[in-house]
Amino acid sequence: MKPLSELPDAAARGVAFVLTDIDDTITTEGRLPAASYAALERLQEAGLKVVPVTGRPGGWCDLIARFWPVEGVVGENGAFYFRYDHAARRMIRRFRASEAERAQNREKLDALAKEILARVPGVALAADQPYRIADLAIDFREDVEPLPPESIDAIVRICEAAGATAKVSSIHVNAWFGEYDKLGMAREMLRTEFGFDAQREPGRVLFAGDSPNDEPMFAAFPLAVGVANIRDAGKRLKHWPAFVTPSRGAEGFVELAERLLAAHTFPG
Repeated sequence: MKPLSELPDAAARGVAFVLTDIDDTITTEGRLPAASYAALERLQEAGLKVVPVTGRPGGWCDLIARFWPVEGVVGENGAFYFRYDHAARRMIRRFRASEAERAQNREKLDALAKEILARVPGVALAADQPYRIADLAIDFREDVEPLPPESIDAIVRICEAAGATAKVSSIHVNAWFGEYDKLGMAREMLRTEFGFDAQREPGRVLFAGDSPNDEPMFAAFPLAVGVANIRDAGKRLKHWPAFVTPSRGAEGFVELAERLLAAHTFPG
């Protein structure tokens, strides 16, 4: 990874879309600082289209799409995207799976949750699980005492043995049934809502993240940026972002926003 200072000015000026993870990327220790929120707003005011791409639940994403200074949000690791049309006062919701498929998957996820809770000491359902539509979130450090890597690996193995996809974030193991990820739904949203093909022009997209479930995004976008705590991912990450911020979490995201804003404000 190169330091953020080596992000070329021309590349920064060419960015039209800023996609970003939420937990431990624009937040620090579970809080969204005012500086991060202000950075999102300033990016939007500069003409950049900002889209959080997160593992967080549908209930949260509805609020984010309505109230945050963003163009929409990809949630539950790519299960859906929400975009609020302020002019029409209408929430646009696009899901990867049908309602019937989601209901069938929920039954399997509920059974999987019981198995994990019985077999892995110290874990808990994530506090935001009641607001989830399509996945299962197992907490290993948000509201429980941090668990060792062996416990996280055990959760992943149980999920995969059941035929589920399992991805590790900075706080949860997320599991779901179906073939999708953050990248696929982010591309679909950009194509459907903005007529933009991110596969043909990946250099117009910048992604910021911090954990293994961001890996598809790191691999796809040449302007992927990790906040400094990405280094904590260690052996869980095969595809690293091209650039890294000096600081961790929210402070690192603000550094990234300042870099982009400088390039767009003073194009030179």
